[in-house]
Amino acid sequence: MKFSKSAHKADRSYQLWQEGSHPEQIQSREMMMQKTEYIHNNPVKRGYIEDPVHWLYSSARNYAGMEGIIEIEKVW
Repeated sequence: MKFSKSAHKADRSYQLWQEGSHPEQIQSREMMMQKTEYIHNNPVKRGYIEDPVHWLYSSARNYAGMEGIIEIEKVW
């Protein structure tokens, strides 16, 4: 976290979030699904896997109707 801190930020020693990350309130089911799909596809974009359901700890399996390792709640 110390490595990620921008040099011009003298008021802190560490930085948890990368620059440019701005939180948004999820305001609809469509927005929630868009964010969920984005998260599920991150390991695919990085080339770690070919299909989101192959990521061991991803909820993509649950959304695909498969049994996942982590129990999730899909009701918003």
